Amino acid sequence: MKLLFPNGEHAAVELKPGITNIGSGPGADVVLMAAGIAPAHCEVHMGGTGATLRLVNPANAVALNGRQVAGDTAIKPGDIILFGKIGARVVAAEKTAPMPAITKPPAADDVEDGRTKVRQALPKFILRGVSGSTFGKNFALQGTMTVGRQPDCDICIASDEVSRHHAKLQVMPDGIAVEDIGSANGTFINDKRVHTGMLKPGEELRLDTVRFMLVSPVLEMQKIAAAADAGRKSAAPPPQASGGGSGKWVVIGIVLAGAVAAALWYTGVIAF
Repeated sequence: MKLLFPNGEHAAVELKPGITNIGSGPGADVVLMAAGIAPAHCEVHMGGTGATLRLVNPANAVALNGRQVAGDTAIKPGDIILFGKIGARVVAAEKTAPMPAITKPPAADDVEDGRTKVRQALPKFILRGVSGSTFGKNFALQGTMTVGRQPDCDICIASDEVSRHHAKLQVMPDGIAVEDIGSANGTFINDKRVHTGMLKPGEELRLDTVRFMLVSPVLEMQKIAAAADAGRKSAAPPPQASGGGSGKWVVIGIVLAGAVAAALWYTGVIAF
């Protein structure tokens, strides 16, 4: 199992057999520097039957799935743990399949192993942080997602101005349907407070002072491809003399290079 910290307070932690110490002290295996975290805050005991959360001091604030931990408590993938105000999600560790034994060097024609190559698809919409703690972060939007301060939100924002469950976002064919779900400080589209509204690519979503920009990599790629196609069609036909066909291949090469460069740029900026 692993501990994932969605707000980046710590890198992912693999829970190995034995004891994992969590606290703010330099001797802790997982050091969390935040108010309310004791030097020795709690322990995770990993054994053959599973993992157990144990408090070092009953006064230390540790909550599991919204309830204060009072004694030794079993944890499992899917659980949400709050160490003070720092949230972590318990996930199952990925299992690596053993490599098959190689009895002879593969022949040149046997290099292909037959496995399906999975191509990473660009998300239709991305919510890009442009202020506060989310500045520079990108959140791929899929289906229906909640945004708020609680760790159980799909997009968790560690900001006191954001409500525990602030807004609901639903991917639609031409944008994002936004619904305020009882936030204290309001949800805004282009600085207009809304209860429900439609967010289009290029527009701004604001949760009190935390601002995002909606980006559509798919639409941008379509625009780039359309512009390249229009430029190719408007180009003058190459001369028919010997070797004149090279101009056509130069244009095609430029179009392909532009499309590949755009795809690599978008893939590089996405963060899940």
